[in-house]
Formats: sequence, structure tokens, C-alpha cells
Amino acid sequence: MQTRKHLFLIGFMGCGKTYWGKILANKSGLPFVDLDELIVQASGQSISQIFKAVGESGFRDLEQKVLKTIQEMPNSIIATGGGTPCFFDNMDWMNDVGTTIYLKASPALLAERLRSEMEFRPLFAGVKQNAMEGFIGNKLEGRAPFYQKANVILEQTKDEAEFQVRLLKAIQRS
Repeated sequence: MQTRKHLFLIGFMGCGKTYWGKILANKSGLPFVDLDELIVQASGQSISQIFKAVGESGFRDLEQKVLKTIQEMPNSIIATGGGTPCFFDNMDWMNDVGTTIYLKASPALLAERLRSEMEFRPLFAGVKQNAMEGFIGNKLEGRAPFYQKANVILEQTKDEAEFQVRLLKAIQRS
């Protein structure tokens, strides 16, 4: 597979940005980059610690600074944070320097995947398990205008083999 620019995977937490990013990197030979890992390396703190220390606005400032350093890297597959496209000019910037792929998933599928991780996700602080699907649906609705700017939108189902075929075809065309 030949790619002439960065490939940014976007979408809500639990949609598989890291999972699919590693698979794509393996199949394409491109390096895999996890934006959250870059932020942790740059700050010396976990994402949760950053949120506690400087709040979401401080985190988003740091996230944008680290995101923009990707432009200096060789072409890569990048897993972004779920909120990354929704702040500042991040989505427009990613579209300018690469191809964005929205890994779209339903609130029900996301809730199913995230139930066991709630305590490790700052966004879910105070959300009860039975309210998770509705909470995710509301967040997705707010993020939709940003996610919809993606160059490629791929709807996920539980059939991972079929989704992988569609994802690989999409990046070959980008």
C-alpha cells in the first residue's frame, strides 16, 4: 500500500482507533502513532492525571500542540483521541496534512465495548452504567459536525472481518 500522507483515524472512544490503527500499520508497513501516547510522553503524566491537574481546556491545549508535531514525522497511521477533531482547528488541520477516516459506531456498540473501561475514562466520570448508551448518543450528536468532515466515513458492525476488508479498501483509495 502506498500512502503519500498521514492517515488519521477518528471517532468516539471504543470505536477501535488503536486496534484498527495497529492492523493498518502492520499491513501497510507505515508506523503506528497513538496521539494519547505522544501526549503522555510529552507531559510525563497519564491522561487522567493531566485532566485532574489542568482540566479539559488545559488538556486540549496540550493535545493540539502535540498533534501539530505529527506534521514533522514520516507518513504514519495515527489514532487520535475521541475529542481531538472537535477542538480548535484540529479537524481542518488533519484534513490538510492527511486523510481522515471516521470509524463510526452506534452508541449501543460503543457502550458494549466500553462498559468494562468506564473507571479509566475521564469522560465517564459520574455516568452510571445504565445511562451509558444515552450519554454516548448525546456526545456523538455533539461531535457529529466534526466527525462528518472526515474524508472517509466507515460504519462499523460486529462483523470485524467484513469491516477490515472495507477499511483496507478505503485506505487503498485514499
